[in-house]
Amino acid sequence: MATVNGYQGNAQVATPAASKQPAPPSKTVDTQSMLKRLQSELMALMMGGDSGISTFPEEDNIFCWKGTITGSKDTIFEGTEYRLSLSFPTDYPFKSPKVKFETGCFHPNVDVYGNICLDILQTSDHLLMM
Repeated sequence: MATVNGYQGNAQVATPAASKQPAPPSKTVDTQSMLKRLQSELMALMMGGDSGISTFPEEDNIFCWKGTITGSKDTIFEGTEYRLSLSFPTDYPFKSPKVKFETGCFHPNVDVYGNICLDILQTSDHLLMM
């Protein structure tokens, strides 16, 4: 007699449960590794030798940095210092930090609030701030 939908005749037949593959582990971020990476990147920026760029953590929070960019020599921006804030997400480097100009900046890709607006940084649910 044929088995149809787990029944043979009027009696239910035990069938093995459909094998489910385990869900892939969620991408977890190792906090220690992330802290080491942020410290390493901070040190690289500080030791990089570019006098026009500086950054440092805000107070004791390694996830929030303050930075400055000095306008290039022999340009209309020479002598101008732009202040920026950088905020690193808890799942960095899988997600980008948010960067915002604190100093007014006239640029087609920076809005009046200092947010960087580029289509390539946009996701389906919100705009990443680089």
